[in-house]
Amino acid sequence: MVCTNVVDVDFGKIQMFSGNYSFWYMASQLALRQRNDKNKKAEQKREELLDFIRRFSANASKSRQATSRKKALEKINIEDIQPSNRKYPGIIFNQEREAGNQILEVKDLYKRTEEKVLFSNVSFEVNKGDKIAIISKDSLATTAFYQIVMNEMQADKGEYKWGQTTKQSYLPLDNSSYFSEENNLMDWLRQYSTDKDEHYIRGFLGKMLFSGEEVFKKSNVLSGGEKVRCMLSRMMQYNANVLLLDEPTGHLDLESITTLNETLADFKGTVLFTSHDHEFTQTVANRIIEITPKGIIDKLMTYDEYIKDPSVKALKEELYK
Repeated sequence: MVCTNVVDVDFGKIQMFSGNYSFWYMASQLALRQRNDKNKKAEQKREELLDFIRRFSANASKSRQATSRKKALEKINIEDIQPSNRKYPGIIFNQEREAGNQILEVKDLYKRTEEKVLFSNVSFEVNKGDKIAIISKDSLATTAFYQIVMNEMQADKGEYKWGQTTKQSYLPLDNSSYFSEENNLMDWLRQYSTDKDEHYIRGFLGKMLFSGEEVFKKSNVLSGGEKVRCMLSRMMQYNANVLLLDEPTGHLDLESITTLNETLADFKGTVLFTSHDHEFTQTVANRIIEITPKGIIDKLMTYDEYIKDPSVKALKEELYK
């Protein structure tokens, strides 16, 4: 990890904390839970924070930056750990029903543009519970793959088949077609929801950090991050058991990325996603599939293991020639 300190601009002042972002986030969340727990005594809360620092420090001692990181954590004053004032969206994906064992079968997919081959010989089966990072040196290839399996684009060759018990929910890279009309956010989300009740729609938008008069903002004037939060709200309405996300983190702020990261890591269904966020990919994916002009690399491992694997490096050199 590169980060050794976090500067927090909150409560109207700037504070610097030792440790990386993960430590700061988990510590501030623990402090927030403690503040909301009226029954715990001050000494209990103090001991809980000290125990957290000890455990995090022990984990830090296993890293390459062991000595300096451990010393920095040991110097932390627990009075400095405050609950964050930041707001995190309520991103929760629920499955309407659990999928069977047959999720997705892809056979010999091939796609090219006028200028180049995007991918060829793409064949694999998705297993129940897989969280697959679909990667490529060419982002056009990954986007074309999602568009093909979501029936938005035709492959030049090959086929795919979804399992009968699967229900997909998709976050495309280009969402502009969803925001071409001048309807407000209430009406925008209502068209995708089975529950049309105004209180439900307003409450759902509130969870996604659109509060008060913001729910009447026109959908075609939203920022990039606001559009992605709307698209995630749309995805949640489907209660799908397979999630597909093409570059979900590009426009999101850190709070939204953190929440989405945790939600996908905890999701009990199947996930296929692409992201240039290293930490996001490392903490969500349990399988990596790289699609290339000459075939695929398919490895059941984390992203860090994948990029360090000598056999993967040799395969990439061959497939990208």
